[in-house]
Amino acid sequence: MIDIMFFLLVFFIMITLHMIPDAGIASRLPTSSTARAMPKPQMTLSIDSHGVIHDGSLQLTAAQLTALLRNKPDPAQLQVVLAGDRATSLQQLMRVMDACRDAGVTRIGLAAQRSAGT
Repeated sequence: MIDIMFFLLVFFIMITLHMIPDAGIASRLPTSSTARAMPKPQMTLSIDSHGVIHDGSLQLTAAQLTALLRNKPDPAQLQVVLAGDRATSLQQLMRVMDACRDAGVTRIGLAAQRSAGT
């Protein structure tokens, strides 16, 4: 009987973990007709219209982001996705990409929503 209860407990824990959404800031992603699904990244960074970098509920500067990524076990294998707001400038995105590259991250993607026409 204890085995069955343990199995049920593990089952409900696993289901609950998949129901918890990723936390972040609300942003309006740009659209793309060629956007496609990609594997779930290990880290998603949001950049708001003012250029502030968000990792979940943390607000980071470019230097803090570089330090955070350098402390990861293997930055070269880390997959990072940048989710910039529609109003985020290309210069702000490049600043975040440079901070990631300074830490040794080479796998960087850009988040976009699929256009409604496709």
